[in-house]
Amino acid sequence: MIDDQIKQAINNASLVGITSHIRPDGDAVGSVLALGLALEKAGKKVEMVLHSGVSNTFRHLAGTELVKRSFNADCDLYIVVDCSDLQRSGGVLNDHQADIVIDHHITNKGFGRINLIDPSAVASCAILAEHMPAWGLTIDEPVASALLSGIISDSIGFRTSNTSARSLRIAADLMDKGADITRLYNKALISKPFESINYWGFGLAKLQREDTLVWTSLSLEDRKNAGYRDEDDADLTNILSSIEDIDIAILFIEQNANHVKVSWRARPGLDVASIAASLGGGGHPPAAGADLEGTLPEVQEKILQLTREYLNEIKIQANNSNKSRETE
Repeated sequence: MIDDQIKQAINNASLVGITSHIRPDGDAVGSVLALGLALEKAGKKVEMVLHSGVSNTFRHLAGTELVKRSFNADCDLYIVVDCSDLQRSGGVLNDHQADIVIDHHITNKGFGRINLIDPSAVASCAILAEHMPAWGLTIDEPVASALLSGIISDSIGFRTSNTSARSLRIAADLMDKGADITRLYNKALISKPFESINYWGFGLAKLQREDTLVWTSLSLEDRKNAGYRDEDDADLTNILSSIEDIDIAILFIEQNANHVKVSWRARPGLDVASIAASLGGGGHPPAAGADLEGTLPEVQEKILQLTREYLNEIKIQANNSNKSRETE
């Protein structure tokens, strides 16, 4: 049993290192914090590391002040959560192997010595909520709040297609343990600082549409002019995904002069993770991302062409399917 393997690995370790992907979202932050706080309560020494740090959106969660940007010591056990491949951790493990990988991305091939990967889970935090008691870890109010915040964030408030009765029951259990869903929902999805909304404005002003495809970009200059200090998109992708009659929305976020983060959002039934995976990225069928070298115009041209080709293939398949049904 994988739970027994993970429990034994934790029991045998004195110092546990936990990390996740660069530009961490709520699921990444919540997973690191929940597991780290629970391990500390169990008597373990813990180092929680996020290469990009914790964004202001999730600074209200307990334990964020303990999160560092690099490991200070060699750990007995390294756990990577909510991360589809080792490169996405930002190199914080250096030459160390991932001992345990806990994730829900369908593109995760299992790069750890022990892998707990469940693509059906609404969030990595949901996996932790289900399995942590089997590892002898207690889910108290701070841990429950971190877990529920991750679930709310990754499901966009229980609106993604992988939201299920199971995920709602997990959320209810976390509420029973003290997590305040109203406060956490507001912090994760509703309340935004002025700089975030200002940053959106620069992207929305450049929004373009081509049939059922929309896209826009956020440049380094946009970030500077908006006064936005984090390296993410301030959740602009959630706004793009709400546009009616669209198959795919793409957001290009310039990270430096030769590095661009690409985020796709698609209607249910499409698989943009396949595009991301072909470029070294990953994610879920309706929501995926990749980091690419190149200038913003270069990357935008390349990605738009690949996405157009994918949409054309989908249309051809749909037409062939319709013709096949007509001849039956």
